[in-house]
Amino acid sequence: MEFADFQICDRDLSDNILSEYLNAEAIAVDTETMGLLPQRDRLCLVQLCDPEDRVTVIRIAKGQTEAPNLKRLMEAADIVKVFHFARFDIATLQHNLGIDVKSIFCTKIASKLARTYTNRHGLKDLVQELEQVELDKSAQSSDWGNAANLSDKQLRYAANDVRYLLSARQKLIEMLQREHRWEVAQECFKCLPTIVSLDLLQFKDVFEH
Repeated sequence: MEFADFQICDRDLSDNILSEYLNAEAIAVDTETMGLLPQRDRLCLVQLCDPEDRVTVIRIAKGQTEAPNLKRLMEAADIVKVFHFARFDIATLQHNLGIDVKSIFCTKIASKLARTYTNRHGLKDLVQELEQVELDKSAQSSDWGNAANLSDKQLRYAANDVRYLLSARQKLIEMLQREHRWEVAQECFKCLPTIVSLDLLQFKDVFEH
């Protein structure tokens, strides 16, 4: 299914879209789920956007455990995957679809390291400052499980959550480099798979005394 500014795939990326995305230097990624606990709340949507502003929303079926084309893209080490709060999204992709995401950039971590003049690091505030765009978040808390009957409002909300991430990433990298925090940001991104493994094993505070 194709809308004017994004397209929808069922269960996985099509081969044609995958071939386009595999040529990208970076891909923006987001997920919509039934809640915030990967072990309990299933994955419903995966949204992607490349530097050409090609947005795809993948509807994940209840009980689905694999998406081979999406897995190939997410595990491609030469393509940076850009998330906002990557810790949750990569845990969800790993738990639900067995995807081990490679080459991660998290705009929330980058924002906390670069934008120390504010405590507002949500996607809405980040995009409003860096992109001068006000995201409509009214569909954020809604039922994503009825994937075949999602409203236009829900689908556009999901698509917009990835549309501005790549541009925000570039601006955040510039800020981090200017403030001499780019190296520590990259080290934080490298730690995310280990932190996610601990989350999925339900370990907490293992670094505390």
